[in-house]
Amino acid sequence: MDKILVTGGLGFIGSHTVVELQNEGYEVIIIDDLSNSSEKVLDGIVAITGKKPVFEKLDLKEKDKVEAFFAKHSDVKGVIHFAASKAVGESVSEPLKYYENNIGTLVYILKELRKLPSVGFIFSSSCTVYGQADELPITENAPVKQAESPYGNTKQIGEEIIKDTCKVSPNLKAIALRYFNPIGAHESVEIGELPIGVPQNLVPFITQTAIGLRDELSVFGEDYPTPDGTCIRDYIHVVDLAKAHVIALKRLLENKNKSSYETFNLGTGTGSSVLDVIKSFEKVSGEKLKYKIVGRREGDIISAYADTNKANNELGWKTQLSLDDAMRSAWKWECKVRGK
Repeated sequence: MDKILVTGGLGFIGSHTVVELQNEGYEVIIIDDLSNSSEKVLDGIVAITGKKPVFEKLDLKEKDKVEAFFAKHSDVKGVIHFAASKAVGESVSEPLKYYENNIGTLVYILKELRKLPSVGFIFSSSCTVYGQADELPITENAPVKQAESPYGNTKQIGEEIIKDTCKVSPNLKAIALRYFNPIGAHESVEIGELPIGVPQNLVPFITQTAIGLRDELSVFGEDYPTPDGTCIRDYIHVVDLAKAHVIALKRLLENKNKSSYETFNLGTGTGSSVLDVIKSFEKVSGEKLKYKIVGRREGDIISAYADTNKANNELGWKTQLSLDDAMRSAWKWECKVRGK
């Protein structure tokens, strides 16, 4: 089977995608700098799939090492590029870190891919490219607005760089997958979301609070124009998301893409508020969550959920797992990690 490179393959979404790729028979190579992940994740991947992917610890900001990697692995047929800094709040306070890590590394990879005979490239993008959309649900035709954060801006710029590169690279085909909000863990509880330090995302903060690692959860704002006053997002189970990457990659490898650069939204099509997510967690875990309402957080938009018709119809992909499924698996994962 084809050799596929997964950058950031020991991270949350990356590791789940590696599992799905190996389950489909692909030969997987992982690059990860372990800045927000652990080499122990390899054990979880092996436990699920029975196969150990090749792993290279490599910082993609080091251009010469990127060049050396592709010289060694010139038979790569596809690249799924996850490696990036991803916290909205941190990007506001440390913009240069985000521009260097998310843009510079993408340029280095694309430069090497242009040297290969033929390659499919899947880009880990985000619904943040839409900003606060004028209409909900959000379609792929919604205008890309001025970003609300440097993180969002890196995804917009990243998409533009890939699109421009595809125009002048007959050997390169790319799909940008615009995720909404990935949550949950693999049903085996062998891999899941394990942020280093204080979580920047809602669900791991919920589970860490419930397990006693955090004192309480801060809910940022209750005065938004939504039914319960809290922000609304489209929470998608990470396994559903991972499967979409394999389908998108196959589309490129089998030359079924309609243009050299395509975009797809990946979400459930349903919006859930912060309080909805808390209620779902309390229901499936039986735990009462300690939380407090605080002021709004800079960079947060009010509401975002996907129109999934294009992904459903063009890719033949649909989500299978619910918010409750995701919260249940996230809690089981947290309990396993903490030995409870």
